[in-house]
Amino acid sequence: MTQDEVLQVFRDSGALLEGHFILRSGLHSRQFFQCALALQQMPVVEKLGAALAQKVEHIKTPTVIAPALGGLVIGQELARQRRARFIFPEKEEGKLVLRRGFKIEKGEPMLVVEDVVTKGGRVQETIEIVRANGGYVAGVAAIVDRSNGAVQFGVPFVSLLSLKVEAFEADKLPPDLQAIPAMKPGSK
Repeated sequence: MTQDEVLQVFRDSGALLEGHFILRSGLHSRQFFQCALALQQMPVVEKLGAALAQKVEHIKTPTVIAPALGGLVIGQELARQRRARFIFPEKEEGKLVLRRGFKIEKGEPMLVVEDVVTKGGRVQETIEIVRANGGYVAGVAAIVDRSNGAVQFGVPFVSLLSLKVEAFEADKLPPDLQAIPAMKPGSK
């Protein structure tokens, strides 16, 4: 899939929102990628999963790990297409933790998958969980990289859509955003 085709999937599904949004990173933006709206249709999940699987076919791992909640759908689909194991860390008291009996073997190579990356906080938390449990992060994959390649994880990072979406600190909002009430549509 080309970047334009991926962007069109978001437009067609109503998953590219316009307005004033507070991102999980705390930054404010005029655009918000609500991946859940795009990923509610299984043909779209399969199509995006196949495209992402193709981009990471050189990163060989027996396990895919995706932070809940955003990375779950695409992470599981990517694992399904790779015939790999799928696990996920989830929030507990505001922090990602590995639960549900999931184990990471010492030296186990893993691919971290996320839906949208802005500053990479959830991905970095997931990487730290893998390393703390003795695993090895072989790469990171996302549907959307809002940093246009600026975020680095110290391992190969690929995305289907990489673009620089303007984001602002709360105390440095442009006048147009100051005039619009902010929404926080993502997970809390």
